Amino acid sequence: MIRNNNGSRVESVHRALFLLKVMAQEGSLSVTEAAKALDVDPSTAQRLLATLAGDGFAEQGEHRRYGPGPELLRPGMMRAVPPLRVRARPHLERLFERVGETVHLATLVGTKVHHVDGIEATTHALRFGLRVGVILPAHVTSSGKAMLADLPLHEVDARYRIALSGASGPAAEIDFEKLYRDLDETRRHGVGMNFQESEDGVAAFAVSLGVIDGEHAAFSIAMPIARFGSGDAKRISDHLIRTAAELKESQL
Repeated sequence: MIRNNNGSRVESVHRALFLLKVMAQEGSLSVTEAAKALDVDPSTAQRLLATLAGDGFAEQGEHRRYGPGPELLRPGMMRAVPPLRVRARPHLERLFERVGETVHLATLVGTKVHHVDGIEATTHALRFGLRVGVILPAHVTSSGKAMLADLPLHEVDARYRIALSGASGPAAEIDFEKLYRDLDETRRHGVGMNFQESEDGVAAFAVSLGVIDGEHAAFSIAMPIARFGSGDAKRISDHLIRTAAELKESQL
């Protein structure tokens, strides 16, 4: 497990390394897929992929898709490590068994949360559906708050400066004072919370898993706010913190 909370990270390098991880895990990706994964313009994704290809770390194959290049495939450069979602799945299942509500594994890319795996609670008449594949703004989601709270303030500011200056920046203004208060509260409790901020009628809680092999990840639990009771917050928070600790212990 690699952890890196260095606030001096260069965003372009981070993006290039993220694309290398995706290529290693998925085998190949297109410019469109790379742009979506990074939440950047296709032209930016194209430049990153072209740079990786130029240095031999990627190569363009059939259908103009990019895969690992000769430099990345040299002996000793790659090791057989299961993808994050595979390694986290047993713990996600354990969390689901403990809470009986819909659970997700999410990652943080820039200022966006990517839901990469999940288990839906189907026994309730009123339930929260799966959001696997859905990308949401980090500042309105429980998992986004949990992961942003891991970062120093200047790193949070830097991410949002990049997002707001890009063509695909947030459509609505961000209340940074509220965001900072939310992150302070998340640090105090160890759990990020979302009450109808990302979607109407939803209560959600999340805990950061830290950075695992370069991916900043979190577990989240979501339920209809109509079923949310006064004792649920502590119960859910305790299970999140416990399960996250178990996952981290298993990676040591």
